[in-house]
Amino acid sequence: MTVEKKDLGKVAVLYGGVSAEREVSIKSGTMVHAALMAQGIDAHLFDTQDKSVFDLKTEGFDRAFIALHGRFGEDGTLQGALELLGIPYTGSGVLASALAMNKVRTKQVWLQSGLATPLYRVLPRGADVDAVTDEIVAELGLPMFVKPPHEGSSLGAGKVNSANELKAACELAWRYDTHALIEQCIEGRELTCAVLGSGVDTLSLPIVEIKAPSGDYNFHNKYNGNDTVYDCPAQVSPELTIEIQRMISDAYRALGCSGWGRGDVLLRTSDNKPYLLEMNTSPGMTDHSLVPMAARTFGISYEELVVRILCDARLHVQRPVKD
Repeated sequence: MTVEKKDLGKVAVLYGGVSAEREVSIKSGTMVHAALMAQGIDAHLFDTQDKSVFDLKTEGFDRAFIALHGRFGEDGTLQGALELLGIPYTGSGVLASALAMNKVRTKQVWLQSGLATPLYRVLPRGADVDAVTDEIVAELGLPMFVKPPHEGSSLGAGKVNSANELKAACELAWRYDTHALIEQCIEGRELTCAVLGSGVDTLSLPIVEIKAPSGDYNFHNKYNGNDTVYDCPAQVSPELTIEIQRMISDAYRALGCSGWGRGDVLLRTSDNKPYLLEMNTSPGMTDHSLVPMAARTFGISYEELVVRILCDARLHVQRPVKD
């Protein structure tokens, strides 16, 4: 149950961490902390690289705002620890976090739910790429996109324009993960939509269209460059806007997500058909991030957004009821 702002107590902003997205998480957490402090909330930065999560209990924290990205923060491991500690936290629970962090399992759930997502293959680290390149090209076509299935922020990801580039792209992905996810490349517009809340009460924020230089929304263009253009709300028809928002909400609920999240889609140029790419359960909250951008367009300030997310912090695992 959502709590009131006055009842939030001592809040830990979990940030930093040990994933490859540490740099982004530090930016997110710093901004979240400043916003909470500006709202009069007793918020404290807590770097999970430097401190044990068990210190949250001994230091008397009442709840946690998760501003960690990637593994050991967004993948269900931290959520499980917080459940054991009995400390309510923002975002999705253990299972939904783990599913959404695994792009392969995410796609399997979506396909089972009748939701469109690009065709794909998965190769384990060390696989003989040359032996299967022709088969994969025949199945997925060119170009293709290769990424680590447990990573975010476009780390280890790249576009493959010719068959002889596939091996190098897989080797790059394997630097970050035990497997390489190879996806059919949908040529079209890159869109994203944030969702707030849970179950039937979810709220879809305005859609954002991302126009990166040369169509490459890489780490630099996400966080450090100023050449990427963002259209919010995206210039799509009202009917298509509703369809995409409904699709992302369905994808969010299919994974069991709650609290907040952001779904990414590609809108195919040839027929305006949307394809789901991934679901982020702890999206970026930096000055370049997309959820705050969409919230502002909707009329929700950054400070209001972080408080709203924090007020929805909860435990997801039901404890036995004592007689």
